[in-house]
Amino acid sequence: MKKLESSLLNMVLVLTGVAVIMGGILAYVNHLTEGPINDQKAKALADGIKSVMCVSDLNVAKTDTVKQDIKGKEFTYIIYQTQDAQGKDLGAAVESTTGGFGGDLKVLVGFDTEGKILGYTLLEHAETPGLGAKADKWFQKGEKGDIIGKDPKEPLTVSKDGGQVDAITASTITSRAFLLAVNNAYNAYKATPVDAQTGATGKVKSE
Repeated sequence: MKKLESSLLNMVLVLTGVAVIMGGILAYVNHLTEGPINDQKAKALADGIKSVMCVSDLNVAKTDTVKQDIKGKEFTYIIYQTQDAQGKDLGAAVESTTGGFGGDLKVLVGFDTEGKILGYTLLEHAETPGLGAKADKWFQKGEKGDIIGKDPKEPLTVSKDGGQVDAITASTITSRAFLLAVNNAYNAYKATPVDAQTGATGKVKSE
């Protein structure tokens, strides 16, 4: 009987030791990969900004954070104010997140100085492959739901809701979420502080 207790104790100690060692190894590997992963994300964002602004040679002159209170829930938007190589304002690329059909839908939208949509790209989504995932192409220039060149001063909505944008086939929920992300990005852009020297955080309320 005593031998059984001793064996059980040894097993627990061995398993605990293995768990500690494995945890240390995983932490070390995570530390090694954290830098490259962050660098990859930064490059993807930089490429995304150039893509949605439709300019290959630009500078991010300023980054602002705008918070919006929408139906009692606070959302955060990041606005990347851009300039060309000569220092001329091009507009801004805005990160905007809403809840899609399968989870969060994060969009990067480019606006010119007047607020018209230059381009967009999906940064993150959990939509159904072949359906909601089509949002990365569906609303691009020349496609069925083309929003490029539109001004969201009047909120963009799907035709099913009386709007002017064709929803993705069999994915109305994703389409609504996408357009909401674009509309909110526009509102955040327009709420950006005018004083480019302060770098202050703007805050507005939406219904």
